[in-house]
Amino acid sequence: MQDRVRRLEFAKAPGPVQIHAVFARQELQFMGSPERGRGAECNIAKTSDQQAFHLDHCSHMHTVTLQPSGHQFPVEDGEAVLTAALRQGFVLPYGCKNGACGSCKCRILSGSVDYGVYQAKTLTEEEKALGKVLLCQAKPLSDLTLEARTIGAAKDIQVKKLPCRVQRMERLSEDSMLLQLKLPANEKLVFLAGQYIEFLLKDGSRRSFSMANPPHDAEFIELHIRHVAGGQFTDHVFGKMKERDILRCEGPLGTFFLREESDKPIVFVASGTGFAPIKAVIEHMFHKGIARPATLYWGGRRPKDLYMHELAQKWAAGNPGFTYVPVISDALPEDGWSGRSGFVHRAVMQDFPDLSGYQVYACGVPVMVDAARKDFTGTCKLPEDEFYADSFTTQADTAKP
Repeated sequence: MQDRVRRLEFAKAPGPVQIHAVFARQELQFMGSPERGRGAECNIAKTSDQQAFHLDHCSHMHTVTLQPSGHQFPVEDGEAVLTAALRQGFVLPYGCKNGACGSCKCRILSGSVDYGVYQAKTLTEEEKALGKVLLCQAKPLSDLTLEARTIGAAKDIQVKKLPCRVQRMERLSEDSMLLQLKLPANEKLVFLAGQYIEFLLKDGSRRSFSMANPPHDAEFIELHIRHVAGGQFTDHVFGKMKERDILRCEGPLGTFFLREESDKPIVFVASGTGFAPIKAVIEHMFHKGIARPATLYWGGRRPKDLYMHELAQKWAAGNPGFTYVPVISDALPEDGWSGRSGFVHRAVMQDFPDLSGYQVYACGVPVMVDAARKDFTGTCKLPEDEFYADSFTTQADTAKP
């Protein structure tokens, strides 16, 4: 998967004899010194001085009300709405958490905000005029009422910081790498198919990668990493990383996962390594016997970019309700490509001009996800709340406001 703006810390690999001691040491360090968030309510102390301090602190809070649920939570002065919500157990839709992907976009029903720093293409002036806002960046300037649905499926999943070991590295294509990670023996990561983890880098930055394995197959965490030239982390993965290296990660994160309460047919749209979380979701569906009709469109510049093409063909051959459509945009004569060509989301529009009765799960580069969201909802009548996306924003995507 792409070198997105979520993050990791790599260290020199220990020898085989040292590995268990390193795991135990790092696990104790991480679990013994958790990052502590403040609770949902102010802690009013008994002494008058402390009480005055905390009451003054509370006076700088604003209350956010979510509709249609009616849930309420306080947001501290200068705190983003999404940060406050997650800290207090209210899971709202989100992806990159840095104003670049648009997954946390919602509508203000009342109140005012500081919109924060974001990319103009992610939140346009026209959208702002309609009351739209990015929850990962918006800081309340008054009490707020927002049209935003909480996501119950992810509420009770514990986010952990853990050490992990590089178990296996396999080159999937010229610029794609399969990375298999092993967690400590006494640790298990509970997650939903489609979620991601963040690597924690030494400089405090993060890199995010979606898990390509489903929860029922979780002996190892599987990632698909695309090499971004000049990318700090992916240059390391493709140049210096080796098996048995020790890394630090945090997860699971994100709200890209199957809404199992629906019975609508599904269209999956992937570009490049955006296939990774969609692979996890599809394998989860097969495992649980979810029989909703589903079509996967996987796009790449050339056929070699579809690095697990045979696996997707196998899915289609063995599951009558599943269809696979590979789409290539820039095939060369030597590729001998005779399948669908052009932009992957355009192929969906040709086959499904009316998406009003569907759910769409799109994952990959921002330009594809943005175009799919705009065209599917604007032209193909897809309801806005039935478009679920994970946009693989890179460091370059988030560098410019």
